[in-house]
Amino acid sequence: MSNSSNRSPYHVSFSDDQQQRKISINLDDNPLTGSGQGSGEKSGRFVVIKPSDVPDVNENDKMTNSNATNEHEKIPLQTESNVLLKFNESIFEDQDHGPRTVLDQLYNYTGGIVPNAAEAEKQTAVRQNSANLGTIFGVYLPCVQNIIGVIVFIRLFWLIGIAGVPQTLLIVVVCSSCTLLTAISMAAIATNGIVPAGGAYFMISRSLGPEFGGAVGLLFYLGNTFAASMYIVGAVEIIVKYMCPEKCRLFGDDVEIPSIAFNHYRIYGTLLLIIIGACVLIGIKFVTKIAPLSLLAVIISLLCIYAGVIKSSFSPPDLPICLVGLNPSHLIKSSVLHNDVRTYCRPDKWCYEGNKTILCPLYASICNKPTNTLCSKNDYVENVRVEQGIPGLKNWQLSENLVSHYRQAGEIERDIKGDSTFEVVAQEITSFLILVGIYFPSVTGIMAGSNRSGDLRDPSRSIPRGTIAAILTTSTIYLSNVVFLGACVHSSLLRDKFGDSINKQLVVAALAWPNKWVIMIGAFCSTVGAGLQTLTGAPRLLQAVAKDDLVPILGRLAKSYRGEPVPALFLTLLICQCGILIADLDKLTALLSMFFLLCYGFVNLACALQTILRAPSWRPRFRFYHWILSLMGVLLSISIMFMASWYFALIAMVIAIVIYKFIEYKGAEKEWGDGIRGLSMSAARYALYRVDEAPPHTKNWRPQLLAFINVQRNEEDELYALRHPRLLNFLYQLKAGQGFVVAATILEGDYLDKYAYIEQVRSLLKTSLTQTKVQGFAEVLVAKDAEDGISALIQTEGLGGLKPNTIVLCWPLNWRKDYESYTANAFIRTIAVAEARRCAVIVPKNINSFPDNKEIQEGTIDIWWIIHDGGLLFLIAFLLKRNKVWSRCRLRLFTVAQLEDNSVEMKKDLEQYMYQLRIEAEVDVVEMENQEISAYAYERTLKLAERVKLLKDLKLPDKELQLQAKGFERRASKPQILMESLLNNQRQSIDESDDQYHYTFTPNQLGNLKSVSESSMRKMHSAVRLNQQIRNRSHDAKLVLINLPSPPTKHTSLATYSYMEYVDALTEGLDRLLLMRGSGREVITIFS
Repeated sequence: MSNSSNRSPYHVSFSDDQQQRKISINLDDNPLTGSGQGSGEKSGRFVVIKPSDVPDVNENDKMTNSNATNEHEKIPLQTESNVLLKFNESIFEDQDHGPRTVLDQLYNYTGGIVPNAAEAEKQTAVRQNSANLGTIFGVYLPCVQNIIGVIVFIRLFWLIGIAGVPQTLLIVVVCSSCTLLTAISMAAIATNGIVPAGGAYFMISRSLGPEFGGAVGLLFYLGNTFAASMYIVGAVEIIVKYMCPEKCRLFGDDVEIPSIAFNHYRIYGTLLLIIIGACVLIGIKFVTKIAPLSLLAVIISLLCIYAGVIKSSFSPPDLPICLVGLNPSHLIKSSVLHNDVRTYCRPDKWCYEGNKTILCPLYASICNKPTNTLCSKNDYVENVRVEQGIPGLKNWQLSENLVSHYRQAGEIERDIKGDSTFEVVAQEITSFLILVGIYFPSVTGIMAGSNRSGDLRDPSRSIPRGTIAAILTTSTIYLSNVVFLGACVHSSLLRDKFGDSINKQLVVAALAWPNKWVIMIGAFCSTVGAGLQTLTGAPRLLQAVAKDDLVPILGRLAKSYRGEPVPALFLTLLICQCGILIADLDKLTALLSMFFLLCYGFVNLACALQTILRAPSWRPRFRFYHWILSLMGVLLSISIMFMASWYFALIAMVIAIVIYKFIEYKGAEKEWGDGIRGLSMSAARYALYRVDEAPPHTKNWRPQLLAFINVQRNEEDELYALRHPRLLNFLYQLKAGQGFVVAATILEGDYLDKYAYIEQVRSLLKTSLTQTKVQGFAEVLVAKDAEDGISALIQTEGLGGLKPNTIVLCWPLNWRKDYESYTANAFIRTIAVAEARRCAVIVPKNINSFPDNKEIQEGTIDIWWIIHDGGLLFLIAFLLKRNKVWSRCRLRLFTVAQLEDNSVEMKKDLEQYMYQLRIEAEVDVVEMENQEISAYAYERTLKLAERVKLLKDLKLPDKELQLQAKGFERRASKPQILMESLLNNQRQSIDESDDQYHYTFTPNQLGNLKSVSESSMRKMHSAVRLNQQIRNRSHDAKLVLINLPSPPTKHTSLATYSYMEYVDALTEGLDRLLLMRGSGREVITIFS
């Protein structure tokens, strides 16, 4: 029995009683018990923790904390404290893991996303200070307050005047449809599980993966931050231009000059930002308390607008405007008329002020121009009239406001220039697409509730209901305002963006009842309140991104003080100040629209992807969604992006791609069960079904590598290390083949003894693959011996038609001495199994001398084509040359011929063949003279015979003979011809008569030759002579490729030893060498 002091504070034990079962749990430190109060709800005999009390963290992070239970963690399912029986945990004392009782399994059930102990402790502390908000105050009102912002008061009437009522209604419907479709998708995602802090970022990242989530989350954060800048600049514009244009002036004579106005915006905006930042710094509870005050002012303002519309049906407001000319009409600035339209809006040249006669300001402004067309020869202005700017419903104006008036800068109508000195002209180019971009920010507050999901009592319930209700409410307000303003206001006045014709008044304020100041105060409170809500949600969004540790430089922003993300708030205020310094409201709206639209598009994409994939975990409680609606939301978001501003859209996408690649490069090792990985799985499954298990066509053949990598264990620290790390560099240099790579290793022993080391070795392989930039898989197999493990992997590795077709293994350098590890027996058996499996074999020799990925080689790659192997030598050489390490090397092809062969014709045919293969290589034919058994060949053969005799005397164990007894039979058909057959040009049989041989040693040594067979002598002689030719011609080559001789037919240790000696003789003195054996099929073709 373990010491009680080491037990978890939630220690669970039980004893079975046939009469009665009672369960008890030690909850001494549990914050949910005590007085019976807490955030839990009683359900039958269990206390069920609310979803908001269960945080979300990567499941993989939990592995290192499996033995410890945090004292603040809450149990998702636990029994009441008055139950008495305990579970006995003594049977678990000899295990490495904690108790796994029924309740403990429920408690530790991951469900895909659960915190580790450290993050659960942090999030629990934050959760205890959360505001615990409901649907109305947590989602609905913040969304309404964010949506109804500055645009509805100072830009909506201008949109109606430019686009006309029908097209403005279309703009509202298109933008509202985008947000409504996004809200529907968001509702489905939000009701598919627990939504902790992070809101939209959390939903996107857990649905599309950390790369997409991090990129879109940061862009959405920037969008919220710049939205706060827009709201603050809008509030300052209301003050400077409409509330106190004279008293609030700090410098300059005219705030209508953009540069002067922008400087005012920067100064006043900075002061307002400090005030709002201080309110946010106090805490979200304080923001929640003061936010309804600004929202109340907005509601009162909207009611006053509707009251003014009703009043205009019987008593329109007195708001005169001065018009000159017909078709088109010129709207005169009130400042030209000394802000007295009724007195000075007259066609006469002379006016009377008391007893004085003065030149009328209208005549002076128009007729003194040399290019005027509005003055007659009789010294008066033609077609001058005073009209009501707001005729009201009493004088229906809707029919006058149905037509659009898109203009260029400086025009009063399309293709008609105006004079900005006395009349209202367009200050910028306008079109339907541009107006969509200007209007869209007025509907972008739909994420205000989800951004504060960590402060909601039940996010899965509140987010969909509150968001959709807010969108429907605000859309109704916008649509009704479009109709009412179009029916009440004169069309010329609607096109007066800044109220120049009505003494800088807001058109909406002039329409409202009882007083225009109600609207201006309401508009100011609306913009300030929207900025307050945005600056409350943006830091929490940034903190959620920082907590996931996707971008290392944001790590410090994950901290909280008193439950508030203070570091993230200060960074947000700094970025918001940068937006205020831009000061141009229209530029801000176009920029932040891109960030919001990207976020909305990815929310819709996440919902569509999850729905189409039909993942088992996709079980949203919200039922009113469909993947077609989500795809429509994606297309609509992308369309609006490019409609609003194609260059801003491209900039936003480039920023998103840069962030995505940065997170991908840093290796966001997060497994959140996201839809992108689900999509990859579905695509892989589909592709595997399409790939037939039959061999692919020659044109589609590519090396699918199964590389056996030997590892060695350090007994001191019990860590594994790669024995030949340069082999991974060679695999990287073969990546031009575009095939997959499996790096495999065999751990000899019993699985129950070695399973604890499997993950360590696999992690070593994965890390090594990553470091050498090899995109591949790591495989570790525990087997009784290396030979059985290699055979099992060659037979079983792969899935469906996607199986390895090329085996890569290093030449065993110490095969003469090492009989306990990777010996010659295992090497020969691997070749035999690969041949039976119809796999090609690549054997690098002297692998430690091969270059790494940074050593650029210059020289030649020599191919010694001894026998036809299906073109494997040519293909591997070509693929290596496509890598930067070997790209500067030239290919040289050598083949062997007898003296009686036509070498010239053979060379010509080979050059033509290489030309048809589209491979540039120098061709050379090596002529071999009559065979002469040299003294060196005899000496080496004699030494081989002595070693074989020694092995027989020692009677070493023969594993191959045992395998033969078990039924192992080598394939009878051989895809290649023996080396000695090739030396006779593959057409002549080997004549073993002594007449063919000329001895180069003393004849008295012939007595010793009787102990050596002529076949052994001939093989060794062929290997030695060919080795001499290779060394003479390829001594300076950077790499040599040659055919691997056929392995012995008899799998005995003695035959294996002889074979290894022959290959050593063939390759002696060569530094970098690749021995290759084809699979028996063509791998390269001359046809397209």
